[in-house]
Amino acid sequence: MSPSRTAFRPRLLALLTGAATTATLLLAGTATAADPPLRDLATAKGKVIGTAVTGSKLTGTYGDLAGAQFNALTPGNAMKWESVEPSRGTYNWAEADQIVAFAQAHNQQVRGHTLVWHSQNPGWLANGTWTPAQLSTLLQDHITTEVTRYKGKLATWDVVNEPFNEDGTYRSTLWSDNLGTDYIAQALTWARAADPTAKLYINDYNVEGVNAKSTALYNLVKSLKERGIPIDGVGLQAHLILGQYPSTLRQNIQRFADLGVDVAITELDIRMQLPATEAKSTQQAADYKAVVDACVAVTRCVGVTVWGFTDSDSWIPDVFEGYGAATPYTENFTPKPAYHAIAQSLGGTPSTEGCTATYSVPSQWNSGFTGQVTIACPAGRSLSSWKVSWTYGTGQQVTQAWNATCTQSGTAVTCVNASYNGTVPSGGSVSFGFNGTWSGSNPVPAVTLG
Repeated sequence: MSPSRTAFRPRLLALLTGAATTATLLLAGTATAADPPLRDLATAKGKVIGTAVTGSKLTGTYGDLAGAQFNALTPGNAMKWESVEPSRGTYNWAEADQIVAFAQAHNQQVRGHTLVWHSQNPGWLANGTWTPAQLSTLLQDHITTEVTRYKGKLATWDVVNEPFNEDGTYRSTLWSDNLGTDYIAQALTWARAADPTAKLYINDYNVEGVNAKSTALYNLVKSLKERGIPIDGVGLQAHLILGQYPSTLRQNIQRFADLGVDVAITELDIRMQLPATEAKSTQQAADYKAVVDACVAVTRCVGVTVWGFTDSDSWIPDVFEGYGAATPYTENFTPKPAYHAIAQSLGGTPSTEGCTATYSVPSQWNSGFTGQVTIACPAGRSLSSWKVSWTYGTGQQVTQAWNATCTQSGTAVTCVNASYNGTVPSGGSVSFGFNGTWSGSNPVPAVTLG
């Protein structure tokens, strides 16, 4: 079931009842039909919009939204080594299988996450004493077993996860310490042999902008391609902090694309220090939009995956004390401004749901009047641009406007924001005014905010 976002056309609340020059004409309401689900908008753009999910939660509203809004799923934990092989030689595929089955039933891609990582390895592996030859065999067997199980069912695999330190050196791990850094090439080669059709990625965090770490990843991918090692893409995790959008994100995406590989935003969330406020939600929406805009702008950026779509399924509060509210939905599954920002980036119309347009006539005289329209948004909603339109009766004419650009063709009037006042903040308002002429009568028009 797709979530319902009720939209209403504005309604006439008051009519001019006399010729008093101070009569106020009031019209309020909300406008524009609900956008299609995110997945439909993304598909129209040729992009993926995904979410990490927990298999046990794929019922009720959580399941409805996961199925209706997203065209790709990533198992948050279900495909990690400690989950699928908790005891050596004993496998547990239940949750991973459940997520794959759900995705197949909802016509969704699945992103496998993750085959080789320094974290969340089973205790028997992490605490064991192994020779390099034994570790190489264990790793090859693990990759071959898991990738083969889902051969033809998964679109992509995060084959190697987080191989670099912040300064661009290789992270000291069980794999790099014992097998050398070429464990990455070996892992990719084994994965390709197990499923020749799945796209193979290296995935890391703090590589969204151009910096030492992302440059190390760039150089690795360049080297792998030159050596003929199978590498199809890079994953930029994008676990971001409110207000710290990396300004070189698009540039970074483009340079990887220029290497001939795909790019995906794989684990997007934008955390804020709690409590959440209207101002923070507005900033978060702007940050989400900037990230998705950067991906939409580059052809080889295949899409964006949010790391959990609801705050009730977010890892942030457990890891970053005092932080949270990082996803596009509240814990009660209410879409935040961030959700609508993602929709707008994917080609949806800026949502005006909940916002109002109030038309008033502060003054009126024999053949003229001054009009004013105020656009206001309640807490939790905001606009980055606006347009107000209405149809006048015979004899009504806008002659001059300020704080907006207004045009009139016949009786149809359209006013759009000026360059400096397109933003209507959460819980705030903007206004524009105009002078006009009238003859016969000066009735209230039916205003549309869109």
